[in-house]
Amino acid sequence: MSSERVPPPALPVVWRPRKGRIVAYGLAALLMVGAVVMAVFLPPPFKLPDKIGVILFAGLVAWVLHLLGRCRVEADERGITLVNALRVHRYEWPEVLSVTLVEGEPWAKIDFSDGMTIGAMGLQGSEKARTAYQVMELAALIHERGEADEVR
Repeated sequence: MSSERVPPPALPVVWRPRKGRIVAYGLAALLMVGAVVMAVFLPPPFKLPDKIGVILFAGLVAWVLHLLGRCRVEADERGITLVNALRVHRYEWPEVLSVTLVEGEPWAKIDFSDGMTIGAMGLQGSEKARTAYQVMELAALIHERGEADEVR
């Protein structure tokens, strides 16, 4: 990540990965269409419960893909919300110390005043330049609104 400063964005703002959402929701849609087609054309030894089971299983996998596709980081006047695959974390600005994106890491990490560090799955390391800029925007907001003396 570059050491240059960017101006903080206007609030509220939502950062979310582009490629991860396309892959997750694209696969979920493809999976559901394929499951329905498969259920319709299953040969006679398979009964209605088998066909329903195929669709339900595909629905379960699509739900897991939705959990991965919904990841995002939201910032508003009061603080930030981290929406990760399984949990949603809400923090007020004074609790947020810094955000870092280390080369090769899957997502950015946010440090908090209670000593915790939480991965922000909405800031995906795979989208290198785009995510680096988003991290700089979030760092500017933390510097402006948080109690951090220095933004890393």
